[in-house]
Amino acid sequence: MENNVDVKIETKGERKPIKQNPLRKAGKRLCRAVGYINGDMKEFGAWLKDKPLMIQFIDWVLRGISQVMFVNNPLSGLIILAGFLVQNPWWTLTGCLGTVVSTLTALILGQDRSAIAAGLYGYNGVLVGLLMAAFSAKGDYHWWLLLLVVLVSMTCPVFTSALGSLFCKWDLPVFTLPFNLALTLYLAASGPHNLFFPTTVIQPATATPNITWTDVEMPTLLQSIPVGVGQVYGCDNPWTGGIFLIALFISSPLICLHAAIGSAVGMLAALSLATPFSKIYSGLWGYNSSLSCIAIGGMFYAFTWQTHLLAIACGTYPMDFHY
Repeated sequence: MENNVDVKIETKGERKPIKQNPLRKAGKRLCRAVGYINGDMKEFGAWLKDKPLMIQFIDWVLRGISQVMFVNNPLSGLIILAGFLVQNPWWTLTGCLGTVVSTLTALILGQDRSAIAAGLYGYNGVLVGLLMAAFSAKGDYHWWLLLLVVLVSMTCPVFTSALGSLFCKWDLPVFTLPFNLALTLYLAASGPHNLFFPTTVIQPATATPNITWTDVEMPTLLQSIPVGVGQVYGCDNPWTGGIFLIALFISSPLICLHAAIGSAVGMLAALSLATPFSKIYSGLWGYNSSLSCIAIGGMFYAFTWQTHLLAIACGTYPMDFHY
């Protein structure tokens, strides 16, 4: 009796495909989905190119709102906008108006379209709108203030263009200098005794505060970290600062990390200088450190352990300008 043995020879083209692990496929899809919303959202920007100008303009405005934190992401801008609503709806209105007006002014003046699309002509406007409302002694919903927000925000693209032409000789960015110039001119022109647009009175320190370590409130001290991040936009609500950190995390976890580290470094530096606890709780010693840490550790330098340490060190430098 003969035993017949069938031998099946598979050629290279007849090999059966290997089944992928469902978890691995789900992980790839998740990474692909995350790639669409983090970073600069370039795919979304490319998709908008053939859409109506009004839809593109909304994207530019949202990117301008997020550019204050060195982030070019419309989804982050939308989340930051939600943080404004938590802080103060009136500030949300003035901030959005400032961004819209400054971006529209840059468009009318024929500024670089790619810079406008990246939000680089909007972030000074949002700061102008927010801080004008914050410094107004008339309180919320002083509707005539909107007229001034429009006028002052219109100067931001002019300052940006002029300063950019000047600073390009040394390859320096203008950052928020247009906002500082516009807001300083507004505060100098109005003042606390203006009949129509009075500003809040800033009282100088008249006595040396008595600092006692037993008076420190540790939960409030820890809250000063997100508050310091929120104070980049002039917001002192810890929930608002937490929302801002979420917005940064969506665009770049590295920027989010350095924002929190910078605010914490500023808080520790303020403690080392015996700063009154109330000033630390308000986050006023954290926002400059947060921006400095972001710029060095997550934006303008390739991330290495050396630049990370440099970013932490730079987070302490703004403290020198408080005194």
